[in-house]
Amino acid sequence: MSRRLEVFGRRMREIARALRHAPDRVLHPLRRMRSTAAVKELGGVRLVLVVCLGNICRSPYAAAALRRLTGSGIRIESAGFIGPGRSVPETGRRVAQRRGLNLEDHRSQLVTAELVSTAELIIVMDRSQARELWRRFGRSGGVLVLGDLDPFPIDMRTVRDPFDQAEIVFEMVYERIDRC
Repeated sequence: MSRRLEVFGRRMREIARALRHAPDRVLHPLRRMRSTAAVKELGGVRLVLVVCLGNICRSPYAAAALRRLTGSGIRIESAGFIGPGRSVPETGRRVAQRRGLNLEDHRSQLVTAELVSTAELIIVMDRSQARELWRRFGRSGGVLVLGDLDPFPIDMRTVRDPFDQAEIVFEMVYERIDRC
């Protein structure tokens, strides 16, 4: 009986997760179209700010990937909401290095009012970070959720946080960031 309950409970969690992220899947084509159009309209951007929670896994990688893509004409910064002065975890550095990006010298920095006010575009990893930018700094325009730019069908809009996860999770997250 307990085995059946275990299987039933697992299946119910899977269904709940699928239902919770159904709007992300359904709205993704529209969000992608809008986000892509918004990025194209940003001619003359001087500063792009990439934000995640701790600024040690996703945003430093995304900023480095964006620098590689855009060259030196645009200033690209990354920041987070917690813990300044921390380095990228060893696993993240190793995976980034295999993907051609060096994150050895990165140290996390906090999102500041100055960064938020001077950035023409802010890229976040999930909606809660966009809401936090609004709550703390009053910024709502020019903020994109990175997952909205994913050219593939998605399970969820959020770019997963690989912090304290296995190397394969960093691989998957960095692969998704590169696609976006």
